[in-house]
Amino acid sequence: MPLYQVSVPVFLRGLNVLAELLRKGEAHAQEQGVPADQLLQAKLAPDMFNLVRQVQSASDAAKAGGARLAGLPVPAMPDTETSFAELQERIAKTVQFLETVAEDDVNADMQRPIEIKTGRGTLKFTPVPYLTTFALPNFYFHVTTAYDILRNQGVPLGKLDYLGDLSFALQA
Repeated sequence: MPLYQVSVPVFLRGLNVLAELLRKGEAHAQEQGVPADQLLQAKLAPDMFNLVRQVQSASDAAKAGGARLAGLPVPAMPDTETSFAELQERIAKTVQFLETVAEDDVNADMQRPIEIKTGRGTLKFTPVPYLTTFALPNFYFHVTTAYDILRNQGVPLGKLDYLGDLSFALQA
């Protein structure tokens, strides 16, 4: 299967799920009279990112994943979101970027070096290990943690909310 098919569409699907989770979180806050900031600033543990930062990190992982796999510069997005509306806008911008990533560019070079500088040194990958051991696990860690924060704050979400629309897989 071409690398594009297991990367960009997967990021897009996960971002759409994340957007829907946020819609449900915002609706729950409004229905229950809970200040939106209570959800946005919620964390699972004191040393973890809050909901806002989890969404920003999922966005970062998706746009970086698509860009690096296609050999493109990673688009910069400042982390300035403070509301559900702004988080939705960030997700939409990330989706818009990913929709510009060309399938041919992602599939062009399976030996393309991908380097990520970290505080511990430089991580070096080729596309498949980058996607399977770093980009997708990182992306889903942040999507899952956002889901978990919302659940922990009482938002009525279930596994099917996390899985998203599966109508494409239904057979009559």
